[in-house]
Amino acid sequence: MIVDLRSDTVTRPTPEMYEAMTQAPLGDDVLGDDPTVIELERLAASKMGKEASVFVPSGTMGNQIAVRTWVRPGDAIIVEQDAHIVMYESGGPGAHSGAITWTLPSHNGVMDPETVEGRITPGSIHTPPTRLLCLENTHNRGGGTVIPLQMMRTFRELAEKHSLRTHLDGARIFNAAAFLGVPAYEIAFYADSVMFCLSKGLSCPVGSLLCGPKEFIEEARQHRKRMGGGMRQAGVLAACGIVALNTLTERLAEDHDRARKFSEAVNELPGLDVSMETVQTNIVMVNTDGPASEWHDRLHEKGVWCFPVRPNRLRFVFHRDIDDQKLDRAIAAFRELAA
Repeated sequence: MIVDLRSDTVTRPTPEMYEAMTQAPLGDDVLGDDPTVIELERLAASKMGKEASVFVPSGTMGNQIAVRTWVRPGDAIIVEQDAHIVMYESGGPGAHSGAITWTLPSHNGVMDPETVEGRITPGSIHTPPTRLLCLENTHNRGGGTVIPLQMMRTFRELAEKHSLRTHLDGARIFNAAAFLGVPAYEIAFYADSVMFCLSKGLSCPVGSLLCGPKEFIEEARQHRKRMGGGMRQAGVLAACGIVALNTLTERLAEDHDRARKFSEAVNELPGLDVSMETVQTNIVMVNTDGPASEWHDRLHEKGVWCFPVRPNRLRFVFHRDIDDQKLDRAIAAFRELAA
């Protein structure tokens, strides 16, 4: 038995998705007439409480299009120092947008508002104008941690005070919504634009949505084309997204429950530690007393797959393809190795 906990991107489409793919009416999305893509974009915008959205191949592209649309070369953006936008997108803000990136520390992915305000620079002949505040909710490297709604409100008020736009990397926003017990649009309300992924916990094979004001999305489509993100009969993929948004967002709490059970069990074992403060959604960071690479190799031999993300830290991500039997197998593997 393989227990693949490397990421929630490894999920497989549901039977309903396969059926939807075969039945989806198609057009040409670059020409703007694929009816299934149009329906997905309408649904996504509604879920986020925004005017419009655009379907993109990946969350990385969605984030980078957002930055490119909100800023101009030489402008500055503020991002948490471990955010996906700066850690895992190949220097996109500089390469695509010519943006200066101010990175700030945080507690579990939540920056201090006073520190953020102190980093905002007004434009002058000496300093780049800060135009954009980027947030990540849930925070990947923070361990799937959630920015509280009150803090989202504080960031929005701070951005408005200084005439900044706010972009939310909401790759796992539906996990955040499940943790907070609110609709996703209540989180997205505090951002001018939001990107969320279909290809993570929502089990779709490909795709993300960038949502925001109508004029913003119109410009974003041009940047999508320029970056090579224009797809043709994309309704085959969009059909999966419609199924996901209509049927799979409510089940994410099951992944959170299994992540917590896993964390509690691992915490009982010698040489291992999980900060339960960070176990909020579906990501678990396990600190190891020995090299994480060695734990990784030994777990892999037992059929439990994960990622070492730091010299003494492993990451595990729970998703729809991990049932109770696989949860028990993962726990058993740890117990065998710690014995």
